[in-house]
Amino acid sequence: MSYKVFKAMYDFSQKSRELYPKVCNIAYNTVSPYKIKPFDLEVERGISLKKIKLENGEILGYREAGSGEKVLVLIHGNMNSSKNYDMLMEKIQNQYKIYAVDLRGFGISTYNQPIEKMKDFSEDVKQFIQALNIKKCSVMGWSAGGAVAMQLAVDYPELIEKLVLLCSASTYGYPFHKKDILSGKPNGEQVTTKDEVAKEVRYLLKAISFRNTWILKKFCDNFLYTVKKPPFMRYKAYLEEMIKQRNLVDLNYALITFNISHKHNGVVEGSGEVDHITMPTLVIHGKKDPVISREMSDYVVKEIGENASLAVLENSGHTPIVDELSSLIKVLNQFL
Repeated sequence: MSYKVFKAMYDFSQKSRELYPKVCNIAYNTVSPYKIKPFDLEVERGISLKKIKLENGEILGYREAGSGEKVLVLIHGNMNSSKNYDMLMEKIQNQYKIYAVDLRGFGISTYNQPIEKMKDFSEDVKQFIQALNIKKCSVMGWSAGGAVAMQLAVDYPELIEKLVLLCSASTYGYPFHKKDILSGKPNGEQVTTKDEVAKEVRYLLKAISFRNTWILKKFCDNFLYTVKKPPFMRYKAYLEEMIKQRNLVDLNYALITFNISHKHNGVVEGSGEVDHITMPTLVIHGKKDPVISREMSDYVVKEIGENASLAVLENSGHTPIVDELSSLIKVLNQFL
């Protein structure tokens, strides 16, 4: 089609946006000179974006989908939001009632009170579950969200039927190492203070501050999407979600001080609280994951013990939702 045809589509969609949302989206996605906001097709895919106020005064955004009897709560990771679960939610909404939460300081959630530890996030999720009047549910935490899910399982086991840890931080958190000035590679020296964390993530902080999605995309290409890339418009939306994060330093510091294991992690001594995770637990590891090593995933299984099992996705990196969605769904359905 010619440019004139697409411009006509755009003009028409502006006049009849409410009646013809699909046409509006075609115009937005095709006619680049006209930067209109795309109609949210998530509603058409069965996903709705909502907000809920917690007892502590924070307001959490969340995505809701599905009509199944089994309830599944999804917790995203660092530099993500509930939006990053959209591809999974679309595929499994006929089997589960799904709630994907925006953690405090992510997505459309508030950040009135800065977090100090992962437990602050897990307390929010506990209040979120209670506010929705959910009596019992399965919980899946991805990456840093796995630490949140584990802390929730430690403190409120009565709420969780089954636990899924997707490419998750370990029971001893996620060690952060300083980088060599010349090579940019980790020099083996561990980051131990919040000031050191801020120094190590300063370029990402600037990228978020200046809404520099080019730098953020480079980060994603190197760590999140090393096997496959999301479809163009989804990738664009995921980058926009990254810009909304307001807690990058706080979260990374919380990750290095999170330790429910039985060993010292280089920053804090382990609490041993992992022993309180007694529900069936599935640890999912991407064989090509550049962020979470197989050793870290194996250690989680070992620490949780006989209630835990490991599933390895052969063709996945850190984002199985993009890399190997069908295999991920198969593993989830078998476990849940």
